[in-house]
Amino acid sequence: MTQPNDLLASLADIAPDSELAEARRQRDAATLHAQGSYEIIFAQNDDDFPLDERLALAAQVAEWHGQPALQAHYRQQTQPLSTSARNTTALEFAHRLTFEPVTAAPSHLKALQEAGWSERGIVTLAQLVAFISFQSRLLSGLRLLQGKGAQDESPAVVAGKWHDAPQTASGKRALTAFTQLELGWEPWLAAKPLAEFNADEQITLAKFGHSDSDYFRLLARNLPLLEQRTLTDKGIFYTQGGLPRAERELAAAVVSKVNGCIFCASVHARKASQLSKDNEAVQKLLDVAPGGQLSHGQSPRWQAVVELAAALSVTPPRATQRQADALREQGLDTLALLDLIQSSAFFAWANRLMLTLGEPFLPEV
Repeated sequence: MTQPNDLLASLADIAPDSELAEARRQRDAATLHAQGSYEIIFAQNDDDFPLDERLALAAQVAEWHGQPALQAHYRQQTQPLSTSARNTTALEFAHRLTFEPVTAAPSHLKALQEAGWSERGIVTLAQLVAFISFQSRLLSGLRLLQGKGAQDESPAVVAGKWHDAPQTASGKRALTAFTQLELGWEPWLAAKPLAEFNADEQITLAKFGHSDSDYFRLLARNLPLLEQRTLTDKGIFYTQGGLPRAERELAAAVVSKVNGCIFCASVHARKASQLSKDNEAVQKLLDVAPGGQLSHGQSPRWQAVVELAAALSVTPPRATQRQADALREQGLDTLALLDLIQSSAFFAWANRLMLTLGEPFLPEV
């Protein structure tokens, strides 16, 4: 299958000599590995998850995200999924990941296994749906940065719901409120034991600090895809200039509040507090109850950051030109706006994996 070198640039019609194209060149690692993630997902063709099924599901998820050009890109390469228990269960899982990942439960993974999905296939399925969620938001944001975003105002995006059970599936103490504490996370599918990776694979895991993490050894059931995802993450969050790192972490926490991902919010709110030295403002965000306005009580700049990140996080995304203009008025240039969009979009990916493959717990002291 012939792939363009930069699918998003093609679909967003980014002029090579534009300010946006230059900003993306400055973020070359994020640009390269977002494309690399796409190429890995749609180069693999195995019995766990055949390529035609991947393309058909990608087309459906892109449609749910209101991205007709992305949908057409995937649709033209395959036929719609045939009706079978395997495909029906996968579509139900994909719909949940797309619209309500916080409602996922171990029973949904069990249903996939009973329909014939392997552990590796389930991980790849979750990665694919989460990746298209990321890709769709990037495409929406890139259009916004070219002045092609929505003009119509829409209601402010509010904090989403989250889990309220007092115990995890295994009986550990669960979280029922957002926090900056360090949390544990347990998988609902078995993480692959380190001893089952070959020597080269163990080197790759060690390079990224993933060897001892159940989360990453679960995702490493498709290690090439995990590697590209990790490099995308680093290319978005660990770069100089542009949006301050504290505000990239703030965006990750905002997305996690929209999606109800207590684990991701705990990590990135804590980092935002440490880097901004404004624990009170970060905690104020975490304390917003379901249905509450996320930007309430924040400084004008953080209000603008929160509002765009939140609007980009719902499905379909509904960020507007007014929100982008408000950020420019607060001093963000195209590079900083690109950083904000990429940080927000990435957590559409991260939250969906955390919420649908396992759950957080409060470690015993």
